[in-house]
Amino acid sequence: MAITASMVKELRDSTGAGMMDAKKALTETGGDMEAAIDWLRTKGLAKAAKKSGRTAAEGLVGIAVEGGRGVAIELNSETDFVAKNAEFQALVGNIARTALGAADLAALNAAEVSGKPVETHIGEAIAKIGENMTLRRMARIEGENVAAYVHNAAADGMGKIGVLVALTGTDNGIGKQIAMHVAATNPASLGEADLDPALVEREKAVLSEQARESGKPEAVIAKMIEGRMKKFFEEVTLLGQKFVINPDITVAQAAEEAGVRITGFVRLAVGEGVDKPTEDFAAEVAKTMGG
Repeated sequence: MAITASMVKELRDSTGAGMMDAKKALTETGGDMEAAIDWLRTKGLAKAAKKSGRTAAEGLVGIAVEGGRGVAIELNSETDFVAKNAEFQALVGNIARTALGAADLAALNAAEVSGKPVETHIGEAIAKIGENMTLRRMARIEGENVAAYVHNAAADGMGKIGVLVALTGTDNGIGKQIAMHVAATNPASLGEADLDPALVEREKAVLSEQARESGKPEAVIAKMIEGRMKKFFEEVTLLGQKFVINPDITVAQAAEEAGVRITGFVRLAVGEGVDKPTEDFAAEVAKTMGG
């Protein structure tokens, strides 16, 4: 029996198993959906389905650099305890190194480590450790040189925030300093030209309204808006920000003085943008007491 994409999707949706595992289960059972579910259960791969609805907002960011290429990945778990688990950290490291050769997140999930796809390794870790895990993001950067920094490091090359900075010119240590700056300030873009136009227009609209409330003449208001937008660009762009290591100069000036040019950066922080469920303290204690 031919195994179709819709069959694989149906099995994945009902079990939470990875794509490659779902396809193999259907192949092994001749396309019998119920038998395929049992096959996954016997392999311990369907156990992940019971945990797939839980919010995974903890975990680690792993980074890897090779020559002029750098990658950062985010592997989430439900609790910070798992992020301290040696097996989880080994998984993060393996995935980060594998990501150096992957074009995107889909390719990374399908890439093999020790003869098995990354998503299979994650499914097995879910079944063994007992928490939901999600390979949520992957970001790549390339340049003449790539510097890296990990904040709140749990192990070598992984922590709560991972930053990569691409440079042209000889990096005499300025790359890591700039990466540390990015970790601290979380700039929205490299420069003014890279900012999301929608963000710029929204900020301009707010500042314009604020300026008009002053009741000043239009010519004065125009100057006020121009000045406030200039300050906005200085605050949210990496090149315009004051360098945290020397606030007397901007990051662009620091790079110029060091003889390098910043061509890009990547910053991933664990759990950013994930909606975390909230519980009152009594509910949290009751949940803990109940195991």
